[in-house]
Amino acid sequence: MGEGDNTVLLVALLAAFAFAGIVFTLLYPYISGEKQAEKRVASVTESRVKKTSSGRTVADIAAQRKKQVTESLKDMEARAKSREKVSLRTRLERAGLDAEPRDFWIASIICGLVSCVMTFIWVSGNAAPIAAGAALLIGTFGLPRWFLTKLIKRRQRKFQTEMANAIDVIVRGVKSGLPLNECLQIIARESPEPISGEFRYVVEQMRVGVPLSEALDRLITRMPLSEVKFLAIVINIQQQAGGNLSEALGNLSGVLRDRFRMEMKVKALSAEAKSSAGVLGSLPPGVMFMTYASSPDYIMPLFVTTAGNLVMVAGAFWMFCGIMVMKKMINFKY
Repeated sequence: MGEGDNTVLLVALLAAFAFAGIVFTLLYPYISGEKQAEKRVASVTESRVKKTSSGRTVADIAAQRKKQVTESLKDMEARAKSREKVSLRTRLERAGLDAEPRDFWIASIICGLVSCVMTFIWVSGNAAPIAAGAALLIGTFGLPRWFLTKLIKRRQRKFQTEMANAIDVIVRGVKSGLPLNECLQIIARESPEPISGEFRYVVEQMRVGVPLSEALDRLITRMPLSEVKFLAIVINIQQQAGGNLSEALGNLSGVLRDRFRMEMKVKALSAEAKSSAGVLGSLPPGVMFMTYASSPDYIMPLFVTTAGNLVMVAGAFWMFCGIMVMKKMINFKY
């Protein structure tokens, strides 16, 4: 065999080895299982991505449904409030006044007449009849209702302050083995007003055969507070579905105490802003009164001239806008 044949054989061997190397390189991932592993990893990753995206989609749908339900409930509550007409007798009961609507109207008319006479005596000139008529309307329809609203808010405030203690009485009584009716009677006997009066009303209704759920609904009508609604909901759910009443009411008591602490904290933090708003709001009328007391001739053009009256009306309008803005800034919802 010559030298040329050896060269050809060497080249053929090198070509065969090269071809085998290329084939092995191309087929190795399939032979060793790496391709299958990559496919499995890709499939698992893709499935996880699909699950995550589907989970997010479900969460978004649930959040959207929750938002729709919340908006629907708010609309229903707003419609119910718009349809609800609170009678004067109910307002008197909410204020804790043992009076008939007729007595309220008699007192309103007397207040209006007194305001009219005092204004007519105090104001002189051509503006006296107009001022007396305005005082008559305000004294008859404004001041009595404002006073009644203040009484209602003050009584509801006292009720909210003692509500957590009343719920604690129920919790301790239920844990010690007393029935719910007996716990309500203890609250009616030993709690301060207005808690005792309202729960006494519930107990008296139950004695004449009114169901507890209906008695609590009437309590909500007399005392339309969120705390009373929570109490009625918890008791109604426990009566219908069962469960640990003491634990549920204990949680409710804790929530009410936390809300009360938050309210006190907000009031403490906003006290400075409220005092500043009070000073700024009382400064213009205070300066006007002191100027009128020291030199009436200097400020009388505001009252006797058309330009002065327009300036007073514009000033009162902007003063009202400023007071409303300050009120919006210092009132917090919690």
